Amino acid sequence: MSRVIRFHRTGGPEVLQIDEVDVPAPGSGEIQIRVKALGINRAEVMYRTGQYVIEPQFPAMLGYEAAGTVEQVGPGVTHFAVGDAVSVVPAFSFAEYGLYGELVNAPARAVVKHPEALSFAEAAATWMQFVTAYGALIELGALQAGEVVLIRAASSSVGLAAIQIANMVGATPVALTRTGDKRQALLQAGAATVIATQEQDLVKEVTAITGGQGARMAFDPVGGPEVAQILKVLANHGIFFQYGALDSRDIPVSVMDLLGKHLTLKGYQLFEITGDDAKLERAKAFINEGLASGKLRPVIDRTFAFEDMAEAHRYMESNAQVGKLVVIL
Repeated sequence: MSRVIRFHRTGGPEVLQIDEVDVPAPGSGEIQIRVKALGINRAEVMYRTGQYVIEPQFPAMLGYEAAGTVEQVGPGVTHFAVGDAVSVVPAFSFAEYGLYGELVNAPARAVVKHPEALSFAEAAATWMQFVTAYGALIELGALQAGEVVLIRAASSSVGLAAIQIANMVGATPVALTRTGDKRQALLQAGAATVIATQEQDLVKEVTAITGGQGARMAFDPVGGPEVAQILKVLANHGIFFQYGALDSRDIPVSVMDLLGKHLTLKGYQLFEITGDDAKLERAKAFINEGLASGKLRPVIDRTFAFEDMAEAHRYMESNAQVGKLVVIL
């Protein structure tokens, strides 16, 4: 028997409950992991509240990121052994797997041996944020040294990962945040400049930063009416990545900005990378290189106990964090 956290109806954090379940042996191509730490993601909050891309089937498991040790390997798994320290890349659906548990199964293609320098907490905080940022900035956007990238909601774990990846390739990360409250934290996290969009003129600031050329790329999980201002400050042939919908209102697009600057607007999800074996392997290699060199390092805002998962979800919903939330088992 193993303790897992599931929910039997959609709702607030209070619907999360600890259940005792029998965990089956890993099947073909699966690995069973004794979990030491879990990374918490906004997708899990959305799934719990019934606002995600798939509908939960009750009782519903959730959890995309875990780190721990290999307990068993299933048939056909050759690159992992019992006792290996591993972490999990979100490369599956909640309809298939959920990692909120003491003992869980995961597909071997989503499992990574993490560098020894990382703690289990850091390993659990790594893959969602860095693969999401890598996929847009590097795999699809081909961000180059000297280019400017605008990173909206920059204090989120993915935003901080994007800052580090931009710095790793020699680009200039400009952090966008609503107010100046997190300015110093973002500068310390590696942002070249911070623009508080409710307090400063975005167009004026980006025009000054880029010498009037505009930013080559914008990376945005929010959307909504403010996107119009972001599109105004993109460079010719600039690209705008929308990877979330924290503001579900429609994005206003000026046809003159779109045509006049030959802009690309791209809807993007992590699964574009993790659903493709070749892209996933390139992501793992890039991120492992960054972790090994110290150029990439997950930022953890706060840790919680397994029994306090509901409180971790409440804190996620408060938007007060700068970095990743991690649950320790």
